[in-house]
Amino acid sequence: MIAEVARTTRLRGNRARNLLPSKTLGASVVLIILVPLFGVFAGGFLSPHNLVNIALQSSILLLIALPMTLVILTEGLDLSSGALLSLCGVVLALLLVAGYSIPLATLAAMAVGLLFGILNGFCVANLGMPPFVVTLGTLGMAQGLALALADGNAVSGLGPEIEAFSAFRFFGLPVLVLIAIAAYGIFHVVLYRTTFGRYVIAVGGNAEALRLSGVSVRLVHGAVYAISGATAGFAALCMIARTNAGHPTIALGMEFDAIAAVVLGGTSFERGNGWLFGTVLGVLAIGVLRNGLNLIGVDTSLQLVAIGALVIAVLLVERLASDRSASA
Repeated sequence: MIAEVARTTRLRGNRARNLLPSKTLGASVVLIILVPLFGVFAGGFLSPHNLVNIALQSSILLLIALPMTLVILTEGLDLSSGALLSLCGVVLALLLVAGYSIPLATLAAMAVGLLFGILNGFCVANLGMPPFVVTLGTLGMAQGLALALADGNAVSGLGPEIEAFSAFRFFGLPVLVLIAIAAYGIFHVVLYRTTFGRYVIAVGGNAEALRLSGVSVRLVHGAVYAISGATAGFAALCMIARTNAGHPTIALGMEFDAIAAVVLGGTSFERGNGWLFGTVLGVLAIGVLRNGLNLIGVDTSLQLVAIGALVIAVLLVERLASDRSASA
């Protein structure tokens, strides 16, 4: 039974990775349209400085979207990741102000994120509570704690070490971009090259077979939320390195962008269908859209409207294409 589950999930993962056009059609088309469009109408969009800026913005979002992909592959949802990122950023910033080292402060932030992730996972996997309700609740908890710890203000004065970390480059690439690339590599190996990754895909695609094979579906299901929380804690390091402060509300709403990126990248909320590299393309599509709209002066609230409309449009087109293919 275990061998059958492994074979099925391996085939599903290989099939997802081999279907680049169909799995990432939405994100690919969005990038193909938006890049030249903003290149013409948004002054400075294609400048090297702005392209680096898009990469920096996208790197933080990618750190939230990668574990979100695992969560959605298990037919789950994590609405708390943005607020949790803000909370972890405040914790990390407060520890840096208190004189703790960057590694120790980062570990503490990851521990906070991990605790929230474990709570989410326990409620969803063990208590059978709806992911939407659970993570909405922990969103409120994280947001409230962030505001309370920071007294509603940004935590600044983090010291020169964080500035030096932010300014570090390797072969011309900013450290935040390098971290994002490394994170993708790690998640790719975990999802496609490990037994745990096959189990993650099976939870969304064939949970009953996994359960009958003797694997703890609850443990696997809960683990993806724990990973999401811990990764949010690590992403806090990148966030405060970019802003040089811990803002208690700075990442609120980032979960919306992360979910949109995952959906644009071709990951479905049903039956464990998705492709991790599609999430990368989805993140870039969201980053390009937000950056271009900023350059032409579109208000932030209207940017949310644009992203939401884009996701609906892409899903509608893909649904129509799927229905046409099925009827052919």
